Amino acid sequence: MADQATFAEQAMPLMDSLYSAALRMTRNPADAEDLVQETYLKAYRGFGGFQEGTNLKAWLYRILTNSYINVYRKKQRQPDESDLADVEDLFLYRRLGGAEGATRSRSAEDELLDTFTEFEVKEALEALPENFRIPVLLADVEGFSYKEIAEIMDIPIGTVMSRLHRGRKAMQKALFEFATERRLVPDGAEAGEG
Repeated sequence: MADQATFAEQAMPLMDSLYSAALRMTRNPADAEDLVQETYLKAYRGFGGFQEGTNLKAWLYRILTNSYINVYRKKQRQPDESDLADVEDLFLYRRLGGAEGATRSRSAEDELLDTFTEFEVKEALEALPENFRIPVLLADVEGFSYKEIAEIMDIPIGTVMSRLHRGRKAMQKALFEFATERRLVPDGAEAGEG
């Protein structure tokens, strides 16, 4: 059983990462701040039930995700403009071709993916339906495992895997369409070939 006196020491260093995730979920800085505040309030109140030695970050993300699903989705309020400029460390972008590509031989797909800007990747991510966007955010941006995502979202691992697969395929299609529009791929090529 965790002591509430240690809450600030252990949980506060995670606030920036939680805010970034909240901003990607809500797409609005004011809503993201509210969501993080609500998350920390709930976490502080429930910290006595947190089991030391388990993953505090995953526990906080579960509270964040559940709070978003329960409160912010009900509002169904979407701003006209997305503000995700805060996401400078977009793990997804590196995963799609940047960092991984450096560790193996560069394929034509890797070279193509390097042509996408962070904005285009974020735009493709934002366009995903929420039930695909949140698992992709948790896996590819925040780096959580399937098991952790299943626990955070309170869904079976198989559902996580399915939603990730479908979300990533939808992003791949959106990025392929972007590449096709800009004539970065030859005519007649299809997304997902390889």
